[in-house]
Amino acid sequence: MATRQEVSAWRPAVRGVVEVFHAHFTEYAYPMHVHDAWTLLIVDDGAVRYDLDRHRHGTPHDTVSLLPPHVPHNGSPADPRGFRKRVLYLDADVLGEDLIGPAVDAPDLRDPVLRQRVGQLHSALVRPGDELEADSRLTLIGERLRDHLRHPAGADVRAPRPDPALARRLRELLDASVVQGIGLEEAARVVQAHPAHLVRAFSGAYGIAPHQYLTARRVDRARRLLLGGVPPGEVAVAAGFYDQAHLTRHFRKLVGVTPGRYRRKSSVR
Repeated sequence: MATRQEVSAWRPAVRGVVEVFHAHFTEYAYPMHVHDAWTLLIVDDGAVRYDLDRHRHGTPHDTVSLLPPHVPHNGSPADPRGFRKRVLYLDADVLGEDLIGPAVDAPDLRDPVLRQRVGQLHSALVRPGDELEADSRLTLIGERLRDHLRHPAGADVRAPRPDPALARRLRELLDASVVQGIGLEEAARVVQAHPAHLVRAFSGAYGIAPHQYLTARRVDRARRLLLGGVPPGEVAVAAGFYDQAHLTRHFRKLVGVTPGRYRRKSSVR
């Protein structure tokens, strides 16, 4: 098998994420090294074998691995096929120094819900303009990771507790900032609530995540603009989307057709 080394890395506009790193390696092996950030790793194909604090670990397909900052580790393919991985490097203060010890003791977490959420976060980070979704997903992931590290027997999975008053306040903020948007941290400061509790309260009260609500409001605005004769190329920014591709992706998902086709097939009556 030919040696394969494919990498893609970038820093998104999401607080707490130092770097996103996607890679496909076959024969490459990492020597012992350290990071000043938390390493949140999922493997989509193959497996990685690594040493952390002089103990051998591995990453089966259903595992989420969390390697703490400043602790040496290495990494290599577990078999000749190599591995395909997605990594998030998170600011050291996202989880806190008090959790470094528990992460050293149990870095590999078998939690299908956590694994799914990390994958969804990566999908959001690939798409410019979906920062609120990424913020929300990272907040819930951080909370679940803390539950794992503080309760090693399993994550403390809590059902959402509807908080109509708090949810209503966030909805008012979202309604007031459909075009310019609002970050999760800023919204949490305004309503004086923890970001994770804010997301859970909104989702529990309305059955939809804050980022989904904001996207739907923006798509509605785009529809009105298109029916008003605004060219699709101008609608994206006017409706609060990052660019034309960002608008088209969400518009097609919620309406079933592209903005251009919607405009051609519609009329104001």
